[in-house]
Amino acid sequence: MDSFEWNLISEIHKTALHHLYEFAGELRQVNMSKGGFTFPTAKFLPDIIQEFETEFLGDLPKHVEGYEELIQYVAPIHAELLFIHPFREGNGRTARLFVDLIAAKFDFEKFSFGKITEKKMSEYIKAVQSAAEKNYQPMIELFRMLEK
Repeated sequence: MDSFEWNLISEIHKTALHHLYEFAGELRQVNMSKGGFTFPTAKFLPDIIQEFETEFLGDLPKHVEGYEELIQYVAPIHAELLFIHPFREGNGRTARLFVDLIAAKFDFEKFSFGKITEKKMSEYIKAVQSAAEKNYQPMIELFRMLEK
């Protein structure tokens, strides 16, 4: 797979969740918040996604030299995608599948997201919230522990 773009993310969501949600694969049309944190406003999602695609998916490297370089590339994508929260449900599952596909593209095993235990979940949530300020270091730190 050479093309990692928004249409693939939407297709992952639709394929993985169509049996659960009739809106699978479609951008959310409602504003959402979780745990006191408000996600980007629904009416701005098309523009936000276009920016995301340009900034994060436009320059897919030809290869990566090791796990550290891989996470420097995918952790910001993961954090930003979760921060954008483009779907009503299933954002986490979709983001995990998407970055696993990128890892596979570079011949790495999928990430061990099971290592994000309940104890680490608050760090994970803070890492997603840090994406609001374009600070991806917390997510990069978490991804360092996800290697198989």
